[in-house]
Amino acid sequence: MAKTYEEILKEARSQVPEVSVDQVAAGADKADSPLLIDVREKEEYREGHLPGALSIPRGFLEMQVEAKAGDKSAPVITYCQSGVRSLLAGRILKEMGYTDVRSMSGGYGAWKGAGKKWEQDFKFTPDQLNRYSRHFLLPEVGEEGQAKLLQAKVLCLGAGGLGSPAAFYLAAAGVGTIGLVDDDVVDLSNLQRQILHTNDRVGMPKTESARLTLNALNPDVKVIEHRTRLDSSNIIELIKDYDIIVDGCDNFPTRYLVNDACVMTGTPNVHGSIFQFEGQATVFSPGQGPCYRCLFPEPPPPGMAPSCQEAGVLGVLPGFIGCIQALETMKLILGAGKPLIGRLAHVETLAMEVRVFNLRRDPKCPMCGENPTITELIDYEEFCGLRNPATASDADAA
Repeated sequence: MAKTYEEILKEARSQVPEVSVDQVAAGADKADSPLLIDVREKEEYREGHLPGALSIPRGFLEMQVEAKAGDKSAPVITYCQSGVRSLLAGRILKEMGYTDVRSMSGGYGAWKGAGKKWEQDFKFTPDQLNRYSRHFLLPEVGEEGQAKLLQAKVLCLGAGGLGSPAAFYLAAAGVGTIGLVDDDVVDLSNLQRQILHTNDRVGMPKTESARLTLNALNPDVKVIEHRTRLDSSNIIELIKDYDIIVDGCDNFPTRYLVNDACVMTGTPNVHGSIFQFEGQATVFSPGQGPCYRCLFPEPPPPGMAPSCQEAGVLGVLPGFIGCIQALETMKLILGAGKPLIGRLAHVETLAMEVRVFNLRRDPKCPMCGENPTITELIDYEEFCGLRNPATASDADAA
């Protein structure tokens, strides 16, 4: 039998108890407080909502509520702008098996009019709502996660093979601030793999070339150039304003330098390295897993580990590893998934084998162990055997 709107609303009122804004406010801070479901449209929710409220627009309620609120015996309070849509939503929830459902009388308008506490999430521009729309659809990202990305600060060490794809995808994803450390200029030999740069920029500083590319891709991103060479005198000052470090350096002295500085400052280090046809990536997170020195207490003898300039590298390989670094960085920012902390992903491209190894923290590690012996940054060129300590003072003086 067909029903009118008034009949449906009357039936909803008979099935779904209404509670006042004062009653909702009184129970908001209790440990067993009801789940608040805002059934208004996303645009309304963005303008302001009750603290802690879950946004499920009325049109998507049946499709989304069970994934977001699976316990059908838990208390639920629905609300909308005036208290009508929430009654109809409560009726649907009752039909779906939710046993303790109430609707807030007067809705958000009454709540705000009574001077109750409300909050507004990150304010996206119309362009951002369009640009990041595919992220909004992911429960693990959504608007809250995208806001985290836009407010994050990531420092990429190197604007070369690994730094190029990592920075490119981080910028595309909307990481709000990206720092680039590199003192080199674009060379024609770079273009086989370093996708931030172009033929007409040969001779241009890499950080400048990278900034032009990243801002052309996404003007939301603030790109900060650091045209300098990392060493013990400047690294702490460089990394102190960033949340995460993406290590794309290509030499052992810098890897040990970055590791030690990150452990000292408690900064996560998303590490990657490549050689010819194989590469690897991991996350060194101080206090949560091993550091670089746990894996490699001592550097290899000089000449035993040739660089890409000496041994060559497949052009697509750094794209593979750099994308893993970008992915791990985003997971850390979002607090989603299982980052590669205590694990190392190894890729061998000729056989297309991807293996993940478990890593253990060394309790005797001189950097992050139980009794660390390294308490300050050292001369890493000398540590890696690339400078004669007997002549170091003369060179420094010169």
